[in-house]
Amino acid sequence: MVQQQADAADVVKRIEKVWFITGASRGFGRVWTEAALRRGDKVAATARNLESLADLQKYGANVLTLAVDVTNPEQVHTAVNDAHAHFGRLDVVLNNAGYSLVGAIEEARADDIRQLYDTNVLGPVAVIQAALPLLRKQGHGHLLGTSSSLGHVAHPVIGYYCSSKWAFEAIYESLAMEVKPFGIDVTIIEPGAYATTFGSPESLKFADNQPIYDPLKAEVFGNIQRLEKGDPEATPAALFAAVDAPNPPLRLFLGKHSLREVREVYAGRLKTWEAWETVSNAAQG
Repeated sequence: MVQQQADAADVVKRIEKVWFITGASRGFGRVWTEAALRRGDKVAATARNLESLADLQKYGANVLTLAVDVTNPEQVHTAVNDAHAHFGRLDVVLNNAGYSLVGAIEEARADDIRQLYDTNVLGPVAVIQAALPLLRKQGHGHLLGTSSSLGHVAHPVIGYYCSSKWAFEAIYESLAMEVKPFGIDVTIIEPGAYATTFGSPESLKFADNQPIYDPLKAEVFGNIQRLEKGDPEATPAALFAAVDAPNPPLRLFLGKHSLREVREVYAGRLKTWEAWETVSNAAQG
């Protein structure tokens, strides 16, 4: 009986994970942070504003809250190392911080685009580069990143946001091949439309408006409003299935609509490439 209890305790110990999560103050970041804590995992929860994480203290010693602006590489490096030292290891490192820039390609200024990429692309890279030496030394770890179904398709008015997710996807796909020999897994989480705070002013920035694009924007925003949005609280089980799997997927859609849309988009791309195959082949020389 004593041995059975010891075995059971050992199983619990093996399953328990230590997470490092950016953007944990709202949206998916908050949902996944609390879900991980509720299932008994430990979480280093980060956000730019530490006060936004204050209510997580109810989880006691299982949570560590840290102020992190992902556009500050030194702050990121310190936070990742502090979290590792605090908990003794990091099993799951989840890049979730990000926002959307709304504006036509003509409208956005260079500074708008740089700021978007600082957060959505260079920020995650800073987290990855800070975490990798620690994960390699451990001999294990799982690098997760919140992308979007828009990492495969593009829409008008949010083209720069889509482009940041296309870059994010390429970085993570390359990363997966680079770190596999070290026993480190990589998974890109790709949510579709969900009823989160992502559309709130805190998660959106707007480029300078040119009235000529107003009709297009009205059409795009109308289509977004009509989308069937998923329940964020239904997503943690999918996330846990990925991090608990012995062979986790490189990519994981969240929601039932994305795969259909991506199939249609890729079918259209293949049709175009095939239609122009003779021209392409002639260009080989």
